[in-house]
Amino acid sequence: MKATGLISLWTLVSLPCGPLANPAEREDVVKHAIKLHRGKGAVITQRKQWVLESCRKLSGLLRQKNVVLNKLKNAIRAVEKDTGLSDEEKLFQVHTFEIFQKELNESENSVFQAIHGLQRALQGDYKDVVNMKESSRQRLEALREAAIKEEMEYVELLAAEKHQVEALKNIQHQNKSLSMLDEILEDVRKAADRLEEEIEEHAFDDNKSVRGVNFEAVLRVEEDEASSKRNASKREVEDDLGLSMLIDSQNNQYILTKPRDSTIPRADHHFIKDIVTIGMLSLPCGWLCTAIGLPTMFGYIICGVLLGPSGLNSIKSIVQVETLGEFGVFFTLFLVGLEFSPERLRKVWKISLQGPCYMTVLMIAFGLLWGHLLQIRPTQSVFISTCLSLSSTPLVSRFLAGSVRGDKEGDIDYSSVLLGMLVMQDVQLGLFIAVMPTLIQAGASTYSSIFKEILRILILIGQILFSLAAVFLLCLVIKTYLIGPYYRKLHTESKGNKEILILGITAFTFLMLTITELLDVSMELGCFLAGALISSQGHMVTEEIMCCIEPIRDFLAIIFFASIGLHVFPTFVIYELTVLLFLTLSVVIMKFVLAVLVLSLILPKTSQYIKWIVSAGLAQVSEFSFVLGSRARRAGIISREVYLLILSVTTLSLLLAPALWRAAIMKCVPRPERRSST
Repeated sequence: MKATGLISLWTLVSLPCGPLANPAEREDVVKHAIKLHRGKGAVITQRKQWVLESCRKLSGLLRQKNVVLNKLKNAIRAVEKDTGLSDEEKLFQVHTFEIFQKELNESENSVFQAIHGLQRALQGDYKDVVNMKESSRQRLEALREAAIKEEMEYVELLAAEKHQVEALKNIQHQNKSLSMLDEILEDVRKAADRLEEEIEEHAFDDNKSVRGVNFEAVLRVEEDEASSKRNASKREVEDDLGLSMLIDSQNNQYILTKPRDSTIPRADHHFIKDIVTIGMLSLPCGWLCTAIGLPTMFGYIICGVLLGPSGLNSIKSIVQVETLGEFGVFFTLFLVGLEFSPERLRKVWKISLQGPCYMTVLMIAFGLLWGHLLQIRPTQSVFISTCLSLSSTPLVSRFLAGSVRGDKEGDIDYSSVLLGMLVMQDVQLGLFIAVMPTLIQAGASTYSSIFKEILRILILIGQILFSLAAVFLLCLVIKTYLIGPYYRKLHTESKGNKEILILGITAFTFLMLTITELLDVSMELGCFLAGALISSQGHMVTEEIMCCIEPIRDFLAIIFFASIGLHVFPTFVIYELTVLLFLTLSVVIMKFVLAVLVLSLILPKTSQYIKWIVSAGLAQVSEFSFVLGSRARRAGIISREVYLLILSVTTLSLLLAPALWRAAIMKCVPRPERRSST
C-alpha cells in the first residue's frame, strides 16, 4: 500500500507533461489520483494500467534529461578544446551550456520537491493548524528560493543575449570599413561598458548570503501616470521601472534608493510632489491659525493631518518627509543653543537651573507612584513622566514676542525667568535623548537578580556620564582655541557672500552632531552645543548668524510639524475624547501646581507674583514629545496605545495653552504691560 501511494504521488506530478489541457479534466485526474493513493475508487486493473503509463512518461523524461546532460558535457569539452576560439568566447559558450544544465537540474529538483510536499500534506492531519502552517512556511521558502534562482538565471540569459548582440556587431564592423566618427563612437561604447562594469555594485549577490537576510515576496507597483498617452518605447518604459514602488507582505512600501545604473540621474517624483503639496497647503493653514490667534505651528500640524493617512492620504514618501523634518529639529535646537547666552541669563541662572530640575524630579516621582499603582513598568513610567515635564519653547517664545520689559529695581522679569527655564528644559531634552538608549537596554533587561540589575544600571549611567564628560571637555577645547579663529575666518571670507557663512555654520553644526553621535550621545545635543559655542562669541555674532539660519530653520520646521501631523489621528481623539480630555486637564493642572509650588520656594519674595504667569507658560507639553514618543515607540519602551495617548494629550495641551496664558496675563499683569505681552 505504501509503494502504491508513493507511485500515485509520482504520477500526480508527472501529469502536466501529458496531453491533458482541459482544467476540468485535470481536476478529475487529480481527484482520481488521490483516490488511488487511498486505495479507493478504481478497479485494480485500471489502477495498475494508469500508474504504469504515468510512470513510463516520467521515467522517459528523466532518461531524456540525462541524455541531454551528457550531450551538454561533450559540447563543453569540445568548446574547451577548440583552439579557434578566444578565451573570452570559450568562457561565454561554456557558461551558456551550464545555464541550460542548471535549468534541467532545477526542473527535476522541483518535481521531487512537489512530490515530497504532497506526500507530507496527505499524511498530515487537516485539523492540525500548526502542521499546516509549517507546511505552508516550507512551501513559501521553497518558492522564494526558486524565484531567486529563476531571477538569477533570467539575468544571466539577458547577459548572454547582450553578448551575442555585441558579437554580431563586432563581426559586422570587421566586415566593413568604419568612418572616423564610427570608430570614435565604438571606442566610447566600449569605455561606457567598462564604466558600467566598474561602478556596478553586485549588492544582491553580495548580500543574499549575509546572516539575517530573508527572501521576501514583493509587489511592484508602476507609476500611475497616464503612460499610455506617451509615445515612449518599450525600452524607455523598462528604464523607468526603477522608480516604481515595492510592497511586501507586511504592507511596507519601498522606493528606489540607489539605481543599478548610476550614470543616469533619477529623481523621486513622489517625494517632490509631497514637499510641494506640504508647502502649498501650509500657507492657508498657517494664515488660518494666525487669524484665530493660534501659533502657526498648529496650521502646519493640521496640514499634515489633512494630507496624511487620516485625511486625503496623498503623502506617498512618509519616511522621506519625516527624515527631512528631522533637520528642522536639528536647526531648531541649534538656534535654541544660540540663544543660550550666560550673560542674558546670569540674573536668573539659579532659578533657571533649579526650577526645571525640581519639576522633572517631582514629575518622575509622581509618575513612578502612579505607575506602581497601575502596574506600569518603571522604564515606561520614567519616560512618560519626563516627556510630559517638558514645555514648548517655540510656543512660549511666540507668547513672549513683543513683551520685552525693563527690569525694575529689585524685581525679576517674568519673561527672563520663563525663557531661562525653557532653555534649561531644552538642555534636559538633549540629555534625555542621550539617556534613551539606557532606558531601552534597561527595558530589555532579563536579569532576575536585583543586585545585578542595579549594577547594570549604574554601569550604563557611568557610561553616559563618561560620554557627556568627554563631550563637554571637547566643547571647552573648541571654545578656548578653535571657535574664535574659525568664525573670524568665516566672517572674512563671507563678506558680500553669505552662502560661505551659512555653509560654514551648517558644517560646524553637522560636525558637532557627528561627534556626539560617535560618542553615543544624541545628535540633538550636538546641535544645541554647536549653537551654544557660537553664542559665546558675542551678541553681534549671534544676531548675524540667526538672521542667516532662521529662514532655513523655518522652512524645515514646517516640514517637521507637518510630519507630526501625519501621525495625528482625529478619529482616535473623537473616539476617546472623554478619556483624553480628562488626561489632558490632569497633566495641565499637575504641571501648573508643581510649577507654582517650585517657584514659591525658589523665587524672591518681591517677585512671587510672577509665579502664576511662569507656571501658566510651563503648563503645556512640548512638541518634542512627538519626537521622543516616536523614538520610544520604535525602541519598544512604550506601546502603540501609550504613544497615541502621548500624541493626543500633547496636541490638546498645546491647544489649551493660549487660553491659559491669556488668563494668567489678565490676572497678574498690569494693563499697560498687558498690551505689550499679548
